[in-house]
Amino acid sequence: MLKKANRIEPGSQQERSLKKHNPWIICTCNRQCSITLITGCYTCEWQIKQEKKSRPGPCCCSWKEKIFFPFLIISFLLSVVLLFVWIETSNEYFGFDWVIFLGTGYWFFWSIVLLSLFGILTAYSSLLVVLAFLLVWEGYELYLHWCHKILILLMILLCSFVLWILCQLWQERWLTAGLSLQIFAPYMHLSGITVMVILSWPVAFYLIHLEEEALQVTIGLPFFLILLCLYIVPLGIHSPCIQEEDKLGPKPDFFGHRGAPMLGPENTMMSFEKAVEQGAYGLESDVQLSYDQVPFLMHDNDLRRTTNIRNVQPNASITHSSFFLWSFLSTLNAGKWFVQSQFKPFYHMKPLSRADREKAENQRIPKLTDLLELAQKEKKFVIFDLNTPPRKHPLRHTYIRHVVSVILASKIEQHLIFWLPSFDRQYVQSRAPGFQQVGQLFSIERLTKENISRINVDYKRLFYKGLKDYKAANININLYIVNEPWLYSLAWCSRIHSVTTDNIQTLSQLNHPYFFMTPGYYMFMWLLMDSVSAVLIFAIFYFHWWRESKKEMFNNSIHTDLRSLSLQQREHGSQDSTNLPNKPSFRVLGNPWALSAFYPALTKSTKKQPGSCHFLVVPKKKSSEPEQVKETIKPLMPSKDDVRQPSPTEKTFEPTWDAPREATLETALPSLKVNKPTISSLEIAQSKTESEKTSTFESSQQYSFSVFSAISSMFSYELTSKKN
Repeated sequence: MLKKANRIEPGSQQERSLKKHNPWIICTCNRQCSITLITGCYTCEWQIKQEKKSRPGPCCCSWKEKIFFPFLIISFLLSVVLLFVWIETSNEYFGFDWVIFLGTGYWFFWSIVLLSLFGILTAYSSLLVVLAFLLVWEGYELYLHWCHKILILLMILLCSFVLWILCQLWQERWLTAGLSLQIFAPYMHLSGITVMVILSWPVAFYLIHLEEEALQVTIGLPFFLILLCLYIVPLGIHSPCIQEEDKLGPKPDFFGHRGAPMLGPENTMMSFEKAVEQGAYGLESDVQLSYDQVPFLMHDNDLRRTTNIRNVQPNASITHSSFFLWSFLSTLNAGKWFVQSQFKPFYHMKPLSRADREKAENQRIPKLTDLLELAQKEKKFVIFDLNTPPRKHPLRHTYIRHVVSVILASKIEQHLIFWLPSFDRQYVQSRAPGFQQVGQLFSIERLTKENISRINVDYKRLFYKGLKDYKAANININLYIVNEPWLYSLAWCSRIHSVTTDNIQTLSQLNHPYFFMTPGYYMFMWLLMDSVSAVLIFAIFYFHWWRESKKEMFNNSIHTDLRSLSLQQREHGSQDSTNLPNKPSFRVLGNPWALSAFYPALTKSTKKQPGSCHFLVVPKKKSSEPEQVKETIKPLMPSKDDVRQPSPTEKTFEPTWDAPREATLETALPSLKVNKPTISSLEIAQSKTESEKTSTFESSQQYSFSVFSAISSMFSYELTSKKN
């Protein structure tokens, strides 16, 4: 009996073993599924068109798609720029949310909403770009669905509008992005080289396969120019964090901005006490004047955000805080808002302990004298912004002198006061000569004239030459507001003396600046990355060139063999058609396993056995001359993989023939004569002409003969099996 090949019965042990050892992903996902997914996401058509280009070329899409593809690239670049700027300006999230609160009266993390939006836009545009390159790589034409096109145009409009707002109303955010480049530039340089190595694979593939020189120049020239710029860009990088270890300045001191606003309600005694616990160098606050001339601590002009004024007097919630009497202000709760999740000021705040939560809920608005007492007790410096009272306030024009008198009456040491207001400074210097005068970003001549040795400036001003002129003039610099570790590290490497921060609990834990490296180490990494990347890129280009040259050599040899075979076919076309062809490989044009390629008449009178592999069986016919056929037909033994070998105990029966079987053979093989040993030519004997053939033709002939021998063996063995 013949053995069934290439067939696994349902429910058999082989099927269970196959499912056990093959993961489900192999059974459900294949290359066709992945291409269907890619084309479906890009074109919104989930049926793959069979038209596929065999080689990459310039015409990867229609002219309409070529016109729209630059819009996709523009949307991707705009979204990446917006996302980068918004991530790097995370130090300003609280200020942004506060500005929105002043306009809407509702506190929410709008900065996080925009961050998520820009992240989604960047991910969406990046996905479309990646899908487009994958489709081009696979050879499919690009066709972006109209829904995607509308979204891309809306993305460009939205990103352009946001960028216009940033340029018009918030230009200083670009300075923050510039500062981030100063500290991240060395790492971006090393990362950029890594990206170029990855991109060299598709670039090399297209440069090797493209036939037009213009397209090769269009793709290759920008790639190598960018790579060259990355190789030499360290010559123009200036990062304060690249310096020798012994030149690194001391760690900047901390001024607690409104205390420690991540640990307690801002401008409350709990917040200032937490700042002292974290090792603050000084305490920063904002001072307002009540209508009865009591200085108190409050940042906003109204009481909506940090007190319960809406519950006590809803109609007076937007009234300026300086129009209230201290007797009323002292009764307001200034801490319950802090423990409510919808009003917490910072998104990444840690949860409060139960004791701190109870303490925060009982906080009140403190007076300036309360802060001075704490500073005198802990020997901490005090710096504050003194807000000008509104019109019709009794201290509208004399608030400076009144606050100075209150400070002097508190008996605090004068050198602990950093006097920041610039109005009526001469009076302050004469009345309280022990106050340390703090200026702003004035000229050095003015600072020297007014005897000012310390300035308080926005951290973004560090972008301009790192304030080297002021440091050279021995002027101490305090930066506000520095919350991010990378920004504090930049200030540390720039030899800044102190910073004002909301995040004192995190920055105080830093023992060494982030992203710091010595020039020698950076030069070593620079040369190492350049050398390794150059070798890898050269190897990638050489590999693609070598593989393409091998393909071309193989194709040329195939064409040469086909031409030689065609010539030999013409030479041997006059052979006798009654004999078995000496070159059976010429007859196998389509499927080499088709028996009709050798004997067309045989397949018409045969039947197929069921199963995955169909074997040809001659119908039973009786013959009266079995011995004659036995002598004439010399069957070839089938292979052991296809036929079950008989056991030694079994007898081997010789076939007997009757007349109907002989008639069938005569019909199936009309060109064969029983009395003539024509089938004996199946014994693969090399003729004289075969020795004159080329090696390529010889291998092709042997392959065809082996195919025919296998079919003849199966046919002969079937005759024996039928007889048995």
